[in-house]
Amino acid sequence: MGNRTVLYPSHQTMGARIVPFGGWDMPLHYGSQLEEHHAVRRDAGMFDVSHMTVVDVEGAEARDFLRHLLANDVARLKIPGKALYSCMLNRQGGVVDDLIIYFLDDEWFRLVVNAGTTEKDLAWIGGLAEGRDLQLKPRRDLAMIAIQGPNARDKALPLLPASLREAAAGLKPFSAVPGERWFIARTGYTGEDGFEVMLPLDQAEGFWGALAEAGVAPCGLGARDTLRLEAGMNLYGSDMDEETSPLESGLGWTIAWEPEDRDFIGRSAIEPRRNDPANRRLVGLVLTGRGVLRDHQKLRIADQEVGAITSGGFSPTLQRSIALARVSPELGEECEVEIRRKRVPAKVVKPPFVRHGKVLIRT
Repeated sequence: MGNRTVLYPSHQTMGARIVPFGGWDMPLHYGSQLEEHHAVRRDAGMFDVSHMTVVDVEGAEARDFLRHLLANDVARLKIPGKALYSCMLNRQGGVVDDLIIYFLDDEWFRLVVNAGTTEKDLAWIGGLAEGRDLQLKPRRDLAMIAIQGPNARDKALPLLPASLREAAAGLKPFSAVPGERWFIARTGYTGEDGFEVMLPLDQAEGFWGALAEAGVAPCGLGARDTLRLEAGMNLYGSDMDEETSPLESGLGWTIAWEPEDRDFIGRSAIEPRRNDPANRRLVGLVLTGRGVLRDHQKLRIADQEVGAITSGGFSPTLQRSIALARVSPELGEECEVEIRRKRVPAKVVKPPFVRHGKVLIRT
């Protein structure tokens, strides 16, 4: 038996199919992964993401420490509540984890890290923080619910604490408003608008139930994965890992190279390859033949292997099989994918495939 979030009884009551994920027992779907996917693209869906870990970094050295820890630069965050996405690198330039970080004040930042990497992350950060004037506080007292879709904010707003509604209604993307116990962020992992709400454990079931009554569909891991794949969003452990640089994971845009004297961990390892034409690329694929794209399938041009799929699956929105793949720099606009010992043609595209309900590629 894995760990269980505070919403586990609600998942059982709603008929969820439970599967192990990152050390947790989590809902895969509540009857139809396809319907859940469409609910988020067309209306509103909600996800229990309480398995992810919120970590507060507090203290006089918090900002300087995080500028060294992360490839992106928290000095860019000037307005309280503003967030950015970043990779946390090891000294070889591989990705320890990817995360979102919120600036709350000069001595208080909030990180949200992945469930399956939590213990590794805490050990890594804690070791680097030793002897500094700061404190790491994993917030085990908080649950987290993501409400996503074109109608997500309108359906969620009336259910938020009255003291936070006005501020939450005016939130810009990648920003948050902290309350006394609740934390509302306009972020997500689906390519749709919405909120990620951190709230006390003892209020999570009530909020989840109220969202359901307001017509927000409960959604599981299956829909979350197809949504993020359509949105071209990386999955840790598949599209990036400790052995792979963000330069070869489509994440070069998350690295803040300026100022030149900011010595973030991993910089010395990856900077020499910053504009290297030999770097592999992370691209999108759309299958033009028959079949389904899956992780680890090999890509070929004639007799040459030119890459492999890192994340693949069927896109409910496009009604086509799509994938992210790490490929050699010489790959052009077409390739073949090895599927069950057959070679099937595929088109190379630039992700995302779908964002805010709109198909962004030509199939």
